Amino acid sequence: MPSLAPSSQANPVQQHNWLYAFWKFSRPHTIVGTSLSVVGLYFIALAVSFTGFNISQVSQVLGAWIACLCGNVYIVGLNQLEDVEIDRVNKPHLPIAAGEFSQRQGQLIVAVTGILALLLAWLMGPFLLAMVGISLAIGTVYSLPPIRLKRFPFWAALCIFSVRGAIVNLGLFLHFNWVAGAKALPTIPSVVWALTLFVIVFTFAIAIFKDIPDIEGDRLYNITTFTIRLGTPAVFNLARWVLTVCYLGMVVAGFLWLPQVNHLFLVITHLVALGLMWWRSMRVDLQDKSAIARFYQFIWKLFFLEYLIFPAACLLA
Repeated sequence: MPSLAPSSQANPVQQHNWLYAFWKFSRPHTIVGTSLSVVGLYFIALAVSFTGFNISQVSQVLGAWIACLCGNVYIVGLNQLEDVEIDRVNKPHLPIAAGEFSQRQGQLIVAVTGILALLLAWLMGPFLLAMVGISLAIGTVYSLPPIRLKRFPFWAALCIFSVRGAIVNLGLFLHFNWVAGAKALPTIPSVVWALTLFVIVFTFAIAIFKDIPDIEGDRLYNITTFTIRLGTPAVFNLARWVLTVCYLGMVVAGFLWLPQVNHLFLVITHLVALGLMWWRSMRVDLQDKSAIARFYQFIWKLFFLEYLIFPAACLLA
């Protein structure tokens, strides 16, 4: 049976190669997004609900973070296990497609991380367990036959933005509120709803944009996407305008609806981010697959930035 971990007899180069392959297998941009969402929601909960910081909360934040990371690896790993042939066309650098991990090694990693995610969430509390369990269930039906919702553009997008948007944000806030000692289900404050709505719409843009660089493999293996149906220019422009609605919506909300934030900071930072998005998008050559991929990664950086901006706006209020 192939070993899940590098042998203790392996030389440092082999160990480094295995760790680098595992890092690629975990899809680093999703790991960063998951980590920032955990930390960001903690600080938002700290700003709007908690009575104050307590050192005992550190272990809960760390436990939630590790559980979410394990769930993240399970979801992206399962997708790679089911997409090996497609990835050999679209993403040949991924470890299974590149032959750095065998199918069996990938299966072991996915099984172990899925079990660890559920076990840690169960130990941490009911809200985290519900959040992780629902996320893993959606991630499973997204990738795994016979359901394999990723075959259908609407359901694929719904899976992505429901997990990243509603389930993660609301679930983490409820968890950290419960950690602080709340006995009853709290009223979710307007700032959490605002962030959740922003992320839902933002991740819809990510969901439709991510298929633009992958059009060749998706067409070859009959994966219907918005890009295949509508064409690259149409989806590219749709994603830009969806992101524009996100940022302008947050600017309006900052003025009219969010008493628990620093309004000036929130408005200025979102207008700057919107300007940067349009500036970068105007420089993208839609005939250049690498340029499209770089802009997709830039969109993820804007997503990361939101989990820094929004908690800061709450703490500065």
